[in-house]
Amino acid sequence: MVELDEAAALLDPSPLPLEMGIQRLPSGQLHVAARTDMYRCNGEMFEWWFRFAPDTQQYTWWHPLDHVSSEWRETNPRTHIGSTHIVDEKIGGDEVLSLQINFQDPAITFGEEAVDSARESGAVSALVCAHLGFGDDPPRDDAGRPIGGRLAHIGRDTDWGMVLRSRFWLGVGAPEPVPDVVGLGLMQHAYTEFHYLSKFLPSLYIAENRETAAPVLPW
Repeated sequence: MVELDEAAALLDPSPLPLEMGIQRLPSGQLHVAARTDMYRCNGEMFEWWFRFAPDTQQYTWWHPLDHVSSEWRETNPRTHIGSTHIVDEKIGGDEVLSLQINFQDPAITFGEEAVDSARESGAVSALVCAHLGFGDDPPRDDAGRPIGGRLAHIGRDTDWGMVLRSRFWLGVGAPEPVPDVVGLGLMQHAYTEFHYLSKFLPSLYIAENRETAAPVLPW
């Protein structure tokens, strides 16, 4: 089991007892794990996608079935940290949910020393972490971050592409536990959306970064 305060264990690329599934933690939170192989992608592309701040049309590319609408606040072309993604989407059902996703420094989740060590060793090539809130006006902590859940996307480059671990802790600060069925729906949703993303992200990244990207012609 990986409680939120033990999240640094996820930076180790070695196999873990849970790579795909859900766990009810002693804290009462629901831990959701998903793993996606993203062929021809890398960590640089992955983090850029969140700086790119996809609009509603681009958001539906990411998941044509579940994604409904996308808005962004406090965006910065140099970093996704500090931005807020406001979305309507489906998670394992027909109900459309409103979410606010506030991206934060990975050091808040993993610790600064663990992040630096993982990046330097090559165990990690991308880290995207956020605080989650449900509804149009979720409760917030003293720093103004939404309360309700946490997420971490952990990418590692390989010769063929990027391995992505997606982890969610649902029910953080919430008065009631999140049902297991929500966690299973989120696991399926996360795997599917990043499978879809891997199909177009390399070409989009090259098109939007022509001066610095170095494409290999397929001819």
